[in-house]
Amino acid sequence: MTTAKRWTSGLLALVLPALLLAAPARAIVTSGTPTSLHSDPDGDAEADRQAVSREIERFRSSSISISQAMAIAEARHAGATTADVSFDGATGVPVYRVKTLQNDRIWRHTINAATGEIVGGEAALPLAELDHEDRDNLAALGTIRHRLADAVRVAERAASGKAISGGLVRERGRLNFAIVVISGDDLKEVILEPPGARTK
Repeated sequence: MTTAKRWTSGLLALVLPALLLAAPARAIVTSGTPTSLHSDPDGDAEADRQAVSREIERFRSSSISISQAMAIAEARHAGATTADVSFDGATGVPVYRVKTLQNDRIWRHTINAATGEIVGGEAALPLAELDHEDRDNLAALGTIRHRLADAVRVAERAASGKAISGGLVRERGRLNFAIVVISGDDLKEVILEPPGARTK
């Protein structure tokens, strides 16, 4: 997930003992406001800030939550699980872009954030066409008991807000869920480490 890696600030580790059995137990919340959700490194910082504000406003006015968008996409194919989801308010109609893993394919869905309808059909990509790191991450996703939907729920509670994007990141040989949450006027990144997510 690229949007979750565009800023840094102090880390606050939160232990969530009440959620140990149901979801990833460790959450690390990075607070701060990124330059942009879709920033151009050579662009105008003020224009980027305004673009982020517009995107957040469009997200807040959307009827469909990120959890609902994931459920809609997963329901399209039996046994599918979400690997990556993000809100896109830069287009004419705000949408969620959801990638689901089902057997040996990644499905890409675009879901209207106001109605929940699939926009423009769907596309599938065989896992064999992905690079080695992406294939390894997705293989690890299939071996852990927690799902991205679980991570979103934990992240929203940990950061006291609503998730706008989420996906997989691998750091120091461990596969984590990285969720970006809107909390008040800030964006916070929550990193969740699911048990048993060691990768090579």
